[in-house]
Amino acid sequence: MSNVTVIGAQWGDEGKGKIVDWLASRADVVVRFQGGHNAGHTLVVGEQVYKLSLLPSGLVRGKLGVIGNGVVVDPEALLAEIGRVTEKGLSVSPETLKIAENVPLILPLHGALDRAREAARGERKIGTTGRGIGPAYEDKVARRAIRLCDLAEPETLDWKLDELLLHHNTLLAGLGAETFEKADLLAFLNEIAPRVLPYMAPVADLLEEQRKAGKRILFEGAQAVMLDVDHGTYPFVTSSNTVASNAGTGAGMAPSAAGFVLGIAKAYTTRVGEGPFPSELHDVTGRTLGERGHEFGTVTGRPRRCGWFDAVLVRHAARVGGVDGLALTKLDVLDGLEEIQVCVGYELDGEVVRRFPAGPAAQTRVRPVFEKLEGWKESTRGARSWADLPAQAIKYIRRIEELVETPVTLLSTSPERDDTILMRDPFDS
Repeated sequence: MSNVTVIGAQWGDEGKGKIVDWLASRADVVVRFQGGHNAGHTLVVGEQVYKLSLLPSGLVRGKLGVIGNGVVVDPEALLAEIGRVTEKGLSVSPETLKIAENVPLILPLHGALDRAREAARGERKIGTTGRGIGPAYEDKVARRAIRLCDLAEPETLDWKLDELLLHHNTLLAGLGAETFEKADLLAFLNEIAPRVLPYMAPVADLLEEQRKAGKRILFEGAQAVMLDVDHGTYPFVTSSNTVASNAGTGAGMAPSAAGFVLGIAKAYTTRVGEGPFPSELHDVTGRTLGERGHEFGTVTGRPRRCGWFDAVLVRHAARVGGVDGLALTKLDVLDGLEEIQVCVGYELDGEVVRRFPAGPAAQTRVRPVFEKLEGWKESTRGARSWADLPAQAIKYIRRIEELVETPVTLLSTSPERDDTILMRDPFDS
């Protein structure tokens, strides 16, 4: 049986939660391999609505949940999320949730630095959530991060805090922000350690055992390829690699562990926060897409910017993300539109280009080149087979496949879990 990796093929918020939940019901293990609590999935299970930021979605389906070493974990946010889902009747215990012993931790000083730097940027702000994800990843690559395993070693924690505070207090003071005391951070970590250490596990060994036993492993990506720190719209990106090739690295497995890569894309485009968005709509159509699609961020609650489907960006995401098949979501939001447009290229300095430029200045100068398609009057909401779809909706899907050079293997026609059309089973690929 194949493993499956799910990643976003746009700027996030593509509806990964429903797809991951649908796949998780057929998986044995669900793994988070990058990001932090700046990502969010909304899962609807019966009458219950779960909003998850750190916990692997498979926990909702009673599957083993794993947080890999590629994630940065805020222990306070983790425990708060466990508390929220527990109140809704979901059981999360050290038997059902395993966290890699080498996972880096997000501390209060990371959020403070994140917010202070964002404020100092003024008009050039990136639009971060201010939750400390970027600074925590910086500490990881600078080899000064406090990791989960350090909480079990008081002597290690002592000298690591000295190093951490030397760096962060210097920056905070320079930005005119309040600095931190070692005694306060040490007390915070000592109080929280006995509550999070029971979840610590040698995740790499555990996942290898699951692989050898023939278990199905679902890797759950956060954010999306166009927010990848290398391949996205830099610097308006997240601080980790969101592509499927990072699934193995972020979980302690081989590169081949990713299996079938399913890229999630909306039938249109949205983005939260700052950064370039060539196909963005500032008119009544854009507002209509936002209202119909209930476009508000799961984590931030911020309204999402809306625009037409950008085939250039999704083709790029499919290539660098290793996407084998697309899951197209929210097709029903386009119902009733007389005309639908797709971005097929950009005009840059008088020339039409078929790729998104890397330079920030060039990114602000591109103008979308649209192809117009006929819309459809009929409803696609709740469709569960191709026979239920209007002819023009099928033509729209086929045109996306041609432009993106990737097959649509799954179609979501409403937030309901069973309103799904499956063309190819990712687990049997």
